[in-house]
Amino acid sequence: MALKEYQIATEVLGRPAGFDPQSDSTVRVQAGRLRVKLAEYYSQEGAEDPIVVEIPKGSYTLTFHVRTPKPGVLAAPVLIPELPEKKIEIVAPDRRWAIAVVLLSILLTASFTLSAMLLSHWTPTPTLAVAPVPAAYQMFWNRFVNSPQQPWVIFSNGSFVGRPETGMRYFNPAVDNHPFILDHYTGVGEVLAIHQLDRVFYLLNRPLRVKRGALFSLDDAKNNDLIFVGSPSENLTLVDLPGTREFTFQRLDSGPRKGDLAVLNVHPESGEPRQFLATPANQPTVDDYAVISLLPGLDPSRSILILAGNSTFGTQAAVEYVCREDSIKELLQRLKVSKTADLKWFEALLHVKIAHGVPVTTELIAVRNRSN
Repeated sequence: MALKEYQIATEVLGRPAGFDPQSDSTVRVQAGRLRVKLAEYYSQEGAEDPIVVEIPKGSYTLTFHVRTPKPGVLAAPVLIPELPEKKIEIVAPDRRWAIAVVLLSILLTASFTLSAMLLSHWTPTPTLAVAPVPAAYQMFWNRFVNSPQQPWVIFSNGSFVGRPETGMRYFNPAVDNHPFILDHYTGVGEVLAIHQLDRVFYLLNRPLRVKRGALFSLDDAKNNDLIFVGSPSENLTLVDLPGTREFTFQRLDSGPRKGDLAVLNVHPESGEPRQFLATPANQPTVDDYAVISLLPGLDPSRSILILAGNSTFGTQAAVEYVCREDSIKELLQRLKVSKTADLKWFEALLHVKIAHGVPVTTELIAVRNRSN
């Protein structure tokens, strides 16, 4: 009986009976990593090993086979067993369940230890110590890690009209009468942001679900925690959800910067400007502003996190800010949060310096606590 992904997840990794392999790739990821480590070993330290251990793709059963000697090279008889080359699967009909459990443990529970042994000439090493997750990560991301459902990450993909080869612009419903809309483009900042979030949630042992904004529906919002990546000017689904009240995105309708996107400071405190303006749209972006907001969802027991900049670079900076331990600590300190239960709804504003399309410095310039 071949091992199944569902059996590995539920009987070894402790996943619940409702485990869905389509939304939780933990088993496939761990098996893939072990395949890579085995390949690395046999291409380097184990290049002369007479027996090769493999995990064939599409299977979770270890196999062994005798290495075929290189042409023109005579191997010592004592090292090469006189057996026909074949793959021998470790499955015995009368003990197949016990063997499956053993293989399961080797494959998933001890995959990292096995990889370390392979890369150190098979010399046994002490049990690897798992680095603890920083307390700041646990405090800030607690709502999304411990919720019943895996959180959704919704990244912006703006609606455009025109053609890539002749020029595109944002769709404007006021002047564009139901044209053919292109909704499969997103910014480089959003792409890098998803990578950063995936890295953090991997450390927190919590898979993410990712969807582009054009495919998101309000049904998704009712029973899920949501992380929005991108400005409301592109992530249009944010318009229909509870949004920011202290720092809002707004296009200027007058003045020399008419049409540019700005962050409106709804309740400016002493010394703060009413508006925060990034670099003009017709110039290379060197300054931007970004918003980080933790808000209640449509279901008050669910949470919404908005990570958005005026530009794709500001969005990238906002996500990187909540993915670094030092900056999370800074934010929690400004919010006066010392334990997980203290983190309530809030809005924060960042000033971002950009060079050659890369956020280089990010400054937390304003924080507002919200009661709801």
